[in-house]
Amino acid sequence: MTPFPTRRLGRSDLNVPEVCLGTMTFGEQTDETDAHAQLDYALAAGINFIDTAEMYAVPPRPETCGASESIVGRWLARQPRDKIIVATKVAGPSRNLHWIRNGPPALDRTNIRAAIEGSLQRLQTDYLDLYQLHWPERNQPMFGQWQFDPANERECTPIRAQLEALGELVREGKIRQIGLSNEHPWGIMQFIRLADELQLPYVVSTQNAYSLLNRSFETGLAEVCLREQVGLLAYSPLAFGHLSGKYFDNPQAAGRLSQWPAFGQRYSKPNVAPAVAAYVELARRHDLTPTQLALGFVRSRWFVASTIIGASSLAQLKETLPATQTPISAELLSEIDAIHLRYTNPAP
Repeated sequence: MTPFPTRRLGRSDLNVPEVCLGTMTFGEQTDETDAHAQLDYALAAGINFIDTAEMYAVPPRPETCGASESIVGRWLARQPRDKIIVATKVAGPSRNLHWIRNGPPALDRTNIRAAIEGSLQRLQTDYLDLYQLHWPERNQPMFGQWQFDPANERECTPIRAQLEALGELVREGKIRQIGLSNEHPWGIMQFIRLADELQLPYVVSTQNAYSLLNRSFETGLAEVCLREQVGLLAYSPLAFGHLSGKYFDNPQAAGRLSQWPAFGQRYSKPNVAPAVAAYVELARRHDLTPTQLALGFVRSRWFVASTIIGASSLAQLKETLPATQTPISAELLSEIDAIHLRYTNPAP
């Protein structure tokens, strides 16, 4: 592998590698020994950017809540802290995660502070480089939903109060930078506007799904993030393994979707299978693996600050990490776009 270039993350002073190691398998599909081997391998390859969340491992359940952070924390304790960029997330409400702070009921000051104290303890650090709101508290379509429905409106913590709570943690030195996740244009603009008006911290990133099967970011968020200097941390670039081609070749292949079928609601829509088939055929026609096509595409996009890749094993990581460096020619991109126009965002 060639060295991974870094990109400045939004308006921050963080320079992150173009690839980030995601850890949501740690503590469920991946045991601690293999997880630490993955972290060592990624760091040796120049990937010093680690993303986790208080609710991980996934799929979420009480027995593994916080396991990913704890596994990362025991590894982090052996590293020079200032050389590692650690990102984690506070879980939002309304997802029936009753084992996290009894709900959690809101992204208010009390819950944000309780969440970060737990994360700092599990990660064995006294500060986080990037702290993200895992999903909006307000009514929004997400995780496979594709329509905004005003009938689902509910009371929620004002964005100003959320930003003020995060600002306190920045002033206290517990957070270097703040970010969002699963956000939409209106939400990002509200955070930016309030930061300007109240002299509060700017959000520097949003962690959203982005892949060959879900390019919805390009429609409204790409312009917002360019003009407001917000970097995209692209998650699910392989669309839960669909874009690796393994389920195309063998629908019963071992993986997250075969182990927990209900977990992949985003990918149960009718045009997913034909779109995957088209991308698999395209990759093989260009003497690429489907994984190389999918990961090379995401990393090549001008608005992607870092591509988050996860693996259930070290062996899998050794395949996927080099695949992110696959060059995407103008000719190949044109063929990708032709498929995209035929099967537009089949898994939003």
